[in-house]
Amino acid sequence: MTTHADPVAGDEGALAKPEPGKIVCNACPVLCQISDGRAGACDRYANVGGALTRVDPLLLMAKAVDGQGAVVPFEAGKPWDGGVPAKEPVFVTGVGSGTTYPDYKPAPFIVSTPHEGVDMVTVVTEGIFSYCSLKVKIDTDRYIGPECAPVRSQGEVVGHVTTMEYGSQMLSLGGVHHLTGGSKKEGRVTCDVMLALGNREPVELAIEGGARLVVQAGRAPVVNGVEEHRMRVGCGSATIGIFAQQWAGHVDEVIVVDDHITGVLTEHQAGRFLSLRAGGIKVVGRKSTPGRYFQVANPGLGWGGTDITDPLKIVKSIDRSTAWPGERVLMVSTTGEDYAYFVLDDALRMVPAEIPAPVQKVVDRIGENCEPALCTVLFLGGAGGSLRAGVTENPVALTRSVKDLLTRVTCGGAPAYVWPGGGIMVMVDVLRMPERSFGWVPTPAIVAPIEFTLRLADYAALGGHVDRVRPLADVLARERHRVLGWDERNPWPSDPL
Repeated sequence: MTTHADPVAGDEGALAKPEPGKIVCNACPVLCQISDGRAGACDRYANVGGALTRVDPLLLMAKAVDGQGAVVPFEAGKPWDGGVPAKEPVFVTGVGSGTTYPDYKPAPFIVSTPHEGVDMVTVVTEGIFSYCSLKVKIDTDRYIGPECAPVRSQGEVVGHVTTMEYGSQMLSLGGVHHLTGGSKKEGRVTCDVMLALGNREPVELAIEGGARLVVQAGRAPVVNGVEEHRMRVGCGSATIGIFAQQWAGHVDEVIVVDDHITGVLTEHQAGRFLSLRAGGIKVVGRKSTPGRYFQVANPGLGWGGTDITDPLKIVKSIDRSTAWPGERVLMVSTTGEDYAYFVLDDALRMVPAEIPAPVQKVVDRIGENCEPALCTVLFLGGAGGSLRAGVTENPVALTRSVKDLLTRVTCGGAPAYVWPGGGIMVMVDVLRMPERSFGWVPTPAIVAPIEFTLRLADYAALGGHVDRVRPLADVLARERHRVLGWDERNPWPSDPL
């Protein structure tokens, strides 16, 4: 049985009369006509006996510990059956709540709860976000493609490569131009990619002029079929600075190969502070400050994010007036995964040799200090008309309340960073949200939970829909709901900001 319904054909957005036996879903501009027992195109709303019904139950999150870390006892000593224990703090999330669309509707749930003697209110909704994107952090030095290069899925452009950060490649995916500004297929594929990544599923991406990737929140990235394991300890210069003292006395020269800043120990300030003898080995590239070189090779999948697999290719020359036979040289990458040890012969040629145990120990320590390579997915969305009108009849008052830290914004209970400047632009780590928090509508747009928590008195002062406030007990008694344990990494939304 198909779950997809037919959109309504209307004039200038007017609500058309549905076909016999169907109802019109007005939860988004698509206006699906839904037969009894079936769901709309987004699988979020269904026709249940002639009534428009949210398919998924409302998600509540319950704290299992008190402020001192002690377990809160469940009612009558019974094991937890998924219900809400009588004395346990409960937070109503936007997951499964329904939407405020069209704009004139108050939020689906405006719930009052006491917290430490103060009456609090949480305004809960599932926002429809056309203006939204994902910022994806990929821990790798491997070259994935040129900055600003298009990122494709199923052949469609869904985003671009943005500036590389320290040890991580960055992508910006989605956004209104890809969701609505291109072809119908581009919008659909973009929405599919954002939905999957937001819900912690793997997605295959191709960088124009670069690598093929498999990206999944909380998992190691896969670059051209190879799974990454380590995030670099630092650039070549930082690696020199961190480990210089540990190398001193065990090796005469160290060259840390890096696509960005290659370090040379005896030229570096750290080597000079340790009074190390100049090694005389010159590397290619553009010299920055002493012992720091840019552009020693092209970006790639080799040593330190370069395109080289033979480190000797970056050796430009050996100064015969400075270098000496028997000089011990280590060449290593910023993750310690690639390394080679050489000893200069009488002709001052670099001859491969067995690496001594003390030098190997420091190479291993580089690897030990590299954090696991992971993908991080941040959802970024602007809280627009429907969301703010669902909270108050004067939306700018909500914006000011958020900026004045009177109102806390969360997404599925996870703390959201609110960007400075105008509007309410929130950013949240999808791994701190409940699983499968995101949905979609075929406009296309992403559906995401959002909650506004503040004191009841402040809510009344900003012109909130106080006539729609319901006590938590009423929600528990009347609404279909499910309960998850609170993620203790997240601050409790009712606690002071």
